Amino acid sequence: MKRRTFFKTAAISGSAIAVAGLASCQTTPTENEKTSSFSDFELNEITVEELQQKMQAGDFTSETICQKYLSRVEQLNPMLKSVIELNPDALEIARNLDEERKGGKIRGPLHGIPVMIKDNIDTGDKMQTTAGSLALEGHVAEEDAFIVKKLREAGAVLLGKTNLSEWANFRSTNSSSGWSGRGGQVRNPYCLDRSPCGSSSGTGAAVAANLCTIGIGTETDGSIVCPSGVNGIVGIKPTLGLWSRNGIIPIAHSQDTAGPMARSVKDAAILLGALAAFDPNDAKTHIEEDEIYSDYTPFLNPDGLNGMRIGIATQMTGFHKDITKLFTQAVEVMKSKGAEIIDEVTFEH
Repeated sequence: MKRRTFFKTAAISGSAIAVAGLASCQTTPTENEKTSSFSDFELNEITVEELQQKMQAGDFTSETICQKYLSRVEQLNPMLKSVIELNPDALEIARNLDEERKGGKIRGPLHGIPVMIKDNIDTGDKMQTTAGSLALEGHVAEEDAFIVKKLREAGAVLLGKTNLSEWANFRSTNSSSGWSGRGGQVRNPYCLDRSPCGSSSGTGAAVAANLCTIGIGTETDGSIVCPSGVNGIVGIKPTLGLWSRNGIIPIAHSQDTAGPMARSVKDAAILLGALAAFDPNDAKTHIEEDEIYSDYTPFLNPDGLNGMRIGIATQMTGFHKDITKLFTQAVEVMKSKGAEIIDEVTFEH
């Protein structure tokens, strides 16, 4: 089932979710009335490719797209607290990219596309880089992180920075997912009183709630994949060294990396390729230049599961009947696509 089809089905059944509205799980008629404007958002579930088509046809400009997202942020972020800061230069950047398009220059699939990035990634602009901490409040990086330079070169519009678990959750063994001193508590857009999961929860919630087209998170251990799963989007933790770590507030050199977060696999693949590059200043990079692709979309094969061996850790299932039902359905889909399922994979530790 496609993400947007799932959302429509869930909305009919009364769930409070990203596309159908952001209210408490226990909705009331008044709250349901309030959410109608959320689901009417013109850019709901729109993809990178669809936006490019609309800009090429003259239906939208990058500036109008960014303005629509900024209005959406203004409307929903007081509830979600997923965006910690907006880029005051975003609309000017978008206008410049529109001028390039008029002149026949299109940098690539991200030209004019609004992106949100996590607040532990340096930007050499007017925005702060604080990892959500009051200890770094007011800190403005001297230059862009390597991946931000690549992002700008690709023609993306840096719309703003997202909230996170403070210090990417490296502040306490008892911390709350998605809380920072500077940004407050990120809320899950499906259900405001549930966890948004993981330190990249601000990016996860922002992408899920259509506050931007695509986003960037960082992961040491689960901080991209967990908020992606819980917020119903696609997250990729790249192989270490595929994306440079230069200019990102670190935790563990052996595990840290930024990665794409998007509403579709294709959008995540587009972002993955756009920022993949060898960085001689990233001392721990172990990807060679000739092993890095600038475009991963050719690998999007609908028959890609055929012949794959997939292990199922059944010891980690069975804790909730509805989740187990969905998990079982997903396994059956994988089987129907030709995957070989290896049951009873166990982890000793």
